Amino acid sequence: MHIFQQRQGLSRGVAVMGSIAMVCHSIVAVQGVSVTGGLSLGFYKISALMFLAVNLVCVLLMLRRPLQNLLVVLFPLSAMSVLVSTFAPETASITTQLPGGLLLHIGCSILAYAVLTLAAAQSALVAAQDYQLRHRHTHGIVQILPPLQLMEIMLFELLLVGVVLLTISIISGFIFLDDIFAQHLVHKTALTMLAWILFSVLLWGHHKLGWRSQTAVRLTLAGFAALMLAFFGSKLVLELILQRG
Repeated sequence: MHIFQQRQGLSRGVAVMGSIAMVCHSIVAVQGVSVTGGLSLGFYKISALMFLAVNLVCVLLMLRRPLQNLLVVLFPLSAMSVLVSTFAPETASITTQLPGGLLLHIGCSILAYAVLTLAAAQSALVAAQDYQLRHRHTHGIVQILPPLQLMEIMLFELLLVGVVLLTISIISGFIFLDDIFAQHLVHKTALTMLAWILFSVLLWGHHKLGWRSQTAVRLTLAGFAALMLAFFGSKLVLELILQRG
């Protein structure tokens, strides 16, 4: 409705419904991972928790930046994650002991994925807006988005925060995990490092060489794809295909 009506901000009705939905999402996500005797961090349960983190980070950042257009993509995906988490079977064994260092690693990983998911969604909007402006289309999505320069600033702000969190996650993984290059973790580690390199090179190129627009979009989406393969790809193979949760 906001897109068709070309509104710049969120109406009270959308804000109220979104808030109620996120409270319900929080209940489902927390109940899904919190089980008697430990935590359930299976593929489906962690997906709902991840999207909850993405939504919370987006709403908090909306206090400073106009990121409300990302909710058009995030809320439908969040709804799917809630339904799947509720009705899908359990895929992983219960984790009973999580030391503080490992909790730091998991928490930073989830926050890093959340922020970088927002960066990927933001890059898709930047790509669409840049394409429309290059072809001199001044209607549709261009009219409801902030200026392209501000959109790019928000993208690189998200990337910077995401890389900082991902760096903490990687360092804590090396410190607190017994063997981060173990057979069942080596693909996840390698893909995560690849994503970190791509994001870091992009930030360096933007600062030193002025990279922006299409270059920023390509590297952001490439890094995000590697990161999602690292997390969800490895969990999918281990838990759903090999059934080694």
